[in-house]
Amino acid sequence: MVGLARERGFTLTELMVVLVILGILASAIVFVMPDPRGRLIDESEAFAARAHAAQEAAIVEMRDTALWVSPAGYGFERHDGEGWTPMGRPPFEDRQWPADTAVTIAQQDGERTRIVFDATGLNDPLDVTLARDESRVSVAIGADGTIRVDG
Repeated sequence: MVGLARERGFTLTELMVVLVILGILASAIVFVMPDPRGRLIDESEAFAARAHAAQEAAIVEMRDTALWVSPAGYGFERHDGEGWTPMGRPPFEDRQWPADTAVTIAQQDGERTRIVFDATGLNDPLDVTLARDESRVSVAIGADGTIRVDG
């Protein structure tokens, strides 16, 4: 009697199960991947932290320090008695906002809006809103020097 040789391989059902599992894993990876532009809240908190550092520098060094903000970016300047000079050392170097980020400045006056932190810690108020896709985060710098991130 001749025996039938048994074929080896995967059944269609087994292949379908493997493909479904791979599809689920691939979709989970896509949802977990970070946005290459960075999170909007992280950028807002970094902006607030740099503004707070400039405020503290003005108090400690007893010299007026300015924060300028524009729709393209922001930076810091120090008054040297004759005029404003850029502060190029970290964390005060000029920064650009991330790509695809819309910036709204409530107190905008011209291309750049400047607020000055004086030696007492007081300054003019400033409200900056960052928006990207469906996300919106606002950074409010109060006249009393308080800095708040909402979003």
